[in-house]
Amino acid sequence: MAFRRALVAAACGLAGGSALLSAVAVARPPQDAPEQPPRPAAPAPPPLLLPTQAAPAPAPAWLDKPLNGCGHWDCNWDRREPQALMNLQKKKKNEETGEEEILSRLVHYKAKATRHIFLIRHSQYNMEGHDDKDRTLTCLGREQAELTGKRLASLGLKFDKIVHSSMTRATETTNIICKHLPGVKKSSTDLLREGAPIEPNPPTSHWKPEAVYYEDGARIEAAFRNYIHRADVKQEEDSYEIFVCHSNVIRYIVCRALQFPPEGWLRISLNNGSITHLVIRPNGRVALRMLGDTGFMPPEKITRG
Repeated sequence: MAFRRALVAAACGLAGGSALLSAVAVARPPQDAPEQPPRPAAPAPPPLLLPTQAAPAPAPAWLDKPLNGCGHWDCNWDRREPQALMNLQKKKKNEETGEEEILSRLVHYKAKATRHIFLIRHSQYNMEGHDDKDRTLTCLGREQAELTGKRLASLGLKFDKIVHSSMTRATETTNIICKHLPGVKKSSTDLLREGAPIEPNPPTSHWKPEAVYYEDGARIEAAFRNYIHRADVKQEEDSYEIFVCHSNVIRYIVCRALQFPPEGWLRISLNNGSITHLVIRPNGRVALRMLGDTGFMPPEKITRG
């Protein structure tokens, strides 16, 4: 009996649902109603853009240099590149292949040894002296030279020679250093005398006439060309050479050897009695091992004047 009642209720529910669906199905607008205009189509969505790689940032201004600027290494900077030492006008041809025999001859023009250049700035001197002969080392300057000589001796290197400026303060510094390096030959030259190598950039407040740079610059450049270059072809072993000179000369030589703009020499500062170490490889590459080192001196002994 209960089952029959449930079946009747289910039938009634189905009938009601059918009537509702019928009502929805027949609910149409009247025939005389005005026809609605069609809705305008929705605008198409913009195309999906895939993320693209961002444009590279512009290079820093200090990198915007011409190829022949300081970012380019001149392999023949000392005019001792093997090809530059050969007389190519007399080159011979290989009769079988027709190829030049340059490679077979090139080995005879290649440097084999490394040069170690130690540039020493003179010690403190009497700046009140009227002439060069009066600008002798102070008591502190003599102590500085002793410390520099001891430092060089402690390196345990076999120094080949000492070349010094002919100015009094450089000569006296050399004589003290030589006491710690017995047996090392020394010589003097005017090329290493102090001077103004090139007009600095940025300019200095101490103005000098152009004639000073014209005269001093040629001499200091001559010192660079004469002393700073790769080893001679005949040199078999590495050499260790000391040059005792002046701050301006050393700073200019460092800039030229590293192929930095030489006008920047005044941006470098060197202490009295300091050691600067340049290395010139057989292939002409140059490295700066030390620049103005005075770490071997007590702080109270360090000066720049």
